[in-house]
Amino acid sequence: MSVNPSEVSNSVKKRKVLIVVENLSVPFDRRVWRECHALRDAGYQVSAISPKGTERDISRQETIDGISIYRYPILQSDGSFLSYAVEYGMALLMSYWLMWVVLFREGFDVIQICNPPDLLILVALPFKLFGKKMIFDQHDLSPEIYEVQKGKGGKQSVVVAALLFFEKLTYIFSDVVMVVNESCKRIAVGRGAKRDQDVFVVRNGPSLQNIKGVQPNTALKQAKKYLLSYVGMMGPQEGIDLLLRAVRELVVAHRRSDFHVHIMGGGTVLEGMKKYAVELGLEQTVTFTGSVDYPQVMEGIASADLCLCPDPKTPLSDKCSLVKAVEYMSLGRAFVAFDLEEVHLFAADAALYAQPNDEGDFAAKINELLNNDELRASMGQIGKERVIQRLTWEHSKEALYAAYEKAFEKRVGAMVEATK
Repeated sequence: MSVNPSEVSNSVKKRKVLIVVENLSVPFDRRVWRECHALRDAGYQVSAISPKGTERDISRQETIDGISIYRYPILQSDGSFLSYAVEYGMALLMSYWLMWVVLFREGFDVIQICNPPDLLILVALPFKLFGKKMIFDQHDLSPEIYEVQKGKGGKQSVVVAALLFFEKLTYIFSDVVMVVNESCKRIAVGRGAKRDQDVFVVRNGPSLQNIKGVQPNTALKQAKKYLLSYVGMMGPQEGIDLLLRAVRELVVAHRRSDFHVHIMGGGTVLEGMKKYAVELGLEQTVTFTGSVDYPQVMEGIASADLCLCPDPKTPLSDKCSLVKAVEYMSLGRAFVAFDLEEVHLFAADAALYAQPNDEGDFAAKINELLNNDELRASMGQIGKERVIQRLTWEHSKEALYAAYEKAFEKRVGAMVEATK
């Protein structure tokens, strides 16, 4: 017996999706929360599973803005191999249990798994036996992250091989892949052997609503003439140590005392970087806020005269669209970065690019821009126009919708085949 695909589609009362994330809590994970809202606005029923936060997102289950969120407690890694094994092991067990809970309470047709880690494929696979389709939302390149953090050789090479295996497994069993930029799409098509039409670029840009009405807070300048702002998670690969040494260079070599540095974000190296700032004699020059809500992030950027993007040049960072850079641009703020391939592609003349991993040149570029108000303003305007024209979330969510249409198209096709 044959069935018209449109009849199958019409028989489905409401499209139901489940998004599973391990790296951050929901809704604190801004990318995932934007995706949840966009899908809800398009008429999907949306559920999400994530770990609990430490100071926010602490309820086991709640509904926010019509989105059902299920959370589990987790032991956060301290950066050691054993602590990662404990964290991921607990996350997999709890995610698997909650997926069954959501299936019976809410139901879902498509599962979206978000890395890191790529291990979530292990808990999603059993549900493919029940006809559920899977979208891999690839936030980061896990093998490259590990190489940057731990280096190569010996035990590290074994771990990288394992990460590549799980990444490949995720690619194989995903019906659709979403990536953050064209560089990552090339990896999904090449290393992942995915078809070009099954990979969608869904960027992490801010929404127009986030950009509008953001007001600076002059108190953040700590009575200094200039404010330098940084925002982002703080892991070994983010280059916070390079940033601090560049700030020290500004103070010592360029003899500047007319600025304050506002560093927003949390992560595994936060406490270590606080101590390092004291060692460098910068405790009065630098403020570490820890994790802050998104409105505070945007306020910190809007208050800045110049923003900072100290990620060192690596095989990973060259392929990454750094969210902070797009956020800086969205509010018309010029920034200094090391010369990274992907950042250069989307930022163009909105930034000054220092020699890779050279903190002295990074400090010199900061000094140059602090001394040139007109150049900072023109670069900021260039950045804002580029974001509005092509990098806002309004552009990205169209790609999100296309990815989900592809996943449901495959689901309907599978249902039709099953009825023949």
